[in-house]
Amino acid sequence: MNKAAQTYWDTYWKGRNKPQSVTSWQFGASPDELAQLVIDGIKTATCSAHVFYELENEPLPTIEDYSVILNSVDEPVAIIKTTDVSLMPMNEVPEEFAIAEGEGDRTYHYWRTVHEEFFTEELRKVDLEFSDDLLLVCERFEVVDVKK
Repeated sequence: MNKAAQTYWDTYWKGRNKPQSVTSWQFGASPDELAQLVIDGIKTATCSAHVFYELENEPLPTIEDYSVILNSVDEPVAIIKTTDVSLMPMNEVPEEFAIAEGEGDRTYHYWRTVHEEFFTEELRKVDLEFSDDLLLVCERFEVVDVKK
């Protein structure tokens, strides 16, 4: 976590019992746009390919996790708390979850098209191929704080 994110995190919890499980990160290919959707309450879910957790030896998210969301220049803009985590193949992601990701025209078709393109490109970078049954880590979250 960078210094700005750590300062924001510490300031938010000042005088209260601070949770230990926190990370900081940017959303996907459009960090500013996606962070604004979170702040506006439109984006309440996100997903990532399970294989990347394996390749990076990272633990899967849990409902105990908090995240400091960063914009495209790594400045903190909000704190979210993970409220649900589920694993499912991409071709079984329900329309309601896709809409909760809040992107584009908020349709399943848009979600599917954009995510297939994104995962195809990211998997290619590690010499893997996209498949319809790519296992996804699907997270739901709530906004805890928006940086003023």
